[in-house]
Amino acid sequence: MMEAFKILPVLKKKLAFLSGGKDRRSGLILTIPLCTEQTSMEELSATLDYLLSIPSEKCKARGFTVIVDGRKSQWNIVKTVVLMLQNVIPAEVSLVCVVKPDEFWDKKVTHFCFWKEKDRLGFEVSVLEVFCFSGQRVFEKFTKESTSLLDELIVINENEKGSQAEKDRSSESNILPSFDPETVLQTGHELLSELQQRRFNGSEGGGGGGTAWSPMDDELLAQPQVMKLLDSLREQYTKYQEVCRQRSKRSQLEEIQTKVMQVVNWLEGPGTEQLRTQWGIGDSIRASQALQQKHEEIESQHSEWFAVYVELNQQIAALLSAGDEEDLMELKGLQQQLSDACYRQASQLEFRQNILQSAHEFHMTAQDLSQQLDGLLGMLCADVAPADGAAIQQTLKHLEEKLKSVEGALQSLREKGQVLLDQMSTQTSFSYGKDVSIENKENIDHIHSVMEDMQLRKQRCEDMVDVRRLKMLQMVQLFKCEEDASQAVEWLGELLDALLKTHIRLGDDSQETKVLLEKHKKFVDVAQSTYDYGRQLLQATVVLCQSLRCTTRSSGDTLPRLNRVWKQFTVTSDERQHRLEMAIAFHTAAEKILRESPELAELMVDVEAYEEVETVGKGLLDRLTVPVIFPDGSEQFFGSPGDMASSAESIRERMKLVEEKRFLQEEADLVTEFL
Repeated sequence: MMEAFKILPVLKKKLAFLSGGKDRRSGLILTIPLCTEQTSMEELSATLDYLLSIPSEKCKARGFTVIVDGRKSQWNIVKTVVLMLQNVIPAEVSLVCVVKPDEFWDKKVTHFCFWKEKDRLGFEVSVLEVFCFSGQRVFEKFTKESTSLLDELIVINENEKGSQAEKDRSSESNILPSFDPETVLQTGHELLSELQQRRFNGSEGGGGGGTAWSPMDDELLAQPQVMKLLDSLREQYTKYQEVCRQRSKRSQLEEIQTKVMQVVNWLEGPGTEQLRTQWGIGDSIRASQALQQKHEEIESQHSEWFAVYVELNQQIAALLSAGDEEDLMELKGLQQQLSDACYRQASQLEFRQNILQSAHEFHMTAQDLSQQLDGLLGMLCADVAPADGAAIQQTLKHLEEKLKSVEGALQSLREKGQVLLDQMSTQTSFSYGKDVSIENKENIDHIHSVMEDMQLRKQRCEDMVDVRRLKMLQMVQLFKCEEDASQAVEWLGELLDALLKTHIRLGDDSQETKVLLEKHKKFVDVAQSTYDYGRQLLQATVVLCQSLRCTTRSSGDTLPRLNRVWKQFTVTSDERQHRLEMAIAFHTAAEKILRESPELAELMVDVEAYEEVETVGKGLLDRLTVPVIFPDGSEQFFGSPGDMASSAESIRERMKLVEEKRFLQEEADLVTEFL
């Protein structure tokens, strides 16, 4: 299709246009308004090509009526345009109406019929001669075809009124006429319309004051003859259509009845026999899968007949909707018979499929439960040699999970077995009058046997799990005692480290030192409790090992480590206590000398008191420099050297104050003696 934007400047000149109107043939009207200026034939041809590409092929087939307005143009231009239409698009032009130029014909409208010849046509006589020749030929053809068709239709319709045997014989023969009735009727209507149009145009032209055109006598006689033939054809064609409809309905009904009986006979015969032989459920997954595969093959064969049933049901429903009373009861009977057979067979197939599906699920659950019981039994029969308490807890948890999973699988097996038993109990309704108790007894016994066997295996595993659980709990206690004993050793070691590194201060006076001594005793009590707790745990491990007959396990090096740390702690705590006691004695003696009570300011201190302070202080300083010697010969100092220097400096400061007090007292004694 030509694109408009490519010739947009030419289209804007409006050299031609489609007004949207239609002629009596329903053809489109194309208008070419010529003007006083010279019209370019190339631009007009391009415009016509574009306009003729717009309508559909169906519209083009009805032809165009072209109106050439030459009132403002010269005749040579009109003639050129008409010749261009004749040469370029004669097959698409049915009628050309030329509006006369100024000072030309006396008539206002002239008609042209263009055919496929390329010779130049006349404007009046030659055109009319062409039309009459063509119209006569069409009339003769229509008369011949319609007469022959009418005779054939009468024969066909009359035969239909005979007996049923004649109808059957005629139905076997070809009832198609030699000509298509629709085509012949359409040709007659077109011919009649053309004849009426020519007569109308002639009467209209006679009233215009010019030379009147009158139709020929043959044309006047042809019109009523065409009308009579058309009426007869329509009447017989209507009867013929009813005959065809009745024959088609009878043929369709007989075909449907034949197909219905084919479907019903197969479903009640071979289809039923196939299902009658299928009753087992298998004794394993593989056997149930084989039965399912066999059932799928049976369903595949049935599905082909079910597809025929669907198609037949749709055809019967369509015939019922037509509302023919004479065939209504027969169609309903066929539909009911077909539906009953198909639904009954489909129900049996679905029931059998449900049985097989339930059996397959039962066997799958039984196999899964059997594998779980085998795995659980393997765990229970294997020796337990866990590395620690956490491993025992993990093993025990895994064992409990296994047992719980087995319990769930057994419960699922019971449920699926009961579902299968319930389904099999209703199987008698699909037994085709056959006693299926014998066939089902074997299946029912197999289901009960599988469930009882799984129950016994599960009970044996539960008993073994109880024994294994008790043993593992004792092992958990054993590892817990060993772990706690090791923890007691670590705690005791931490107490020892704290005693050596943080219990350093000796106090600044006797009161503070006494408080430190009380805290030390409590600290020692905590350590004693920790030691006793560790000893008890180690004794418990010995008892548990004997109970478990675990001769390879013992307390190991935990007891020696506990005793070694405890001895080190005892030596260190004793040394700490001795230092605190010496510090108390030192501060007490120093405080007696350095007391600052006003009423005791003149009190004279004995020399023995000064010597005691000096002796205890030096002994304490010496003890601070001595390390703690453990039983294994190793040595350890309290705190860091800086901590020791700080404690010693505090003692020296107190000794210096006492010495100054002593010096003052000696000076006072000398002054007293001198006076």
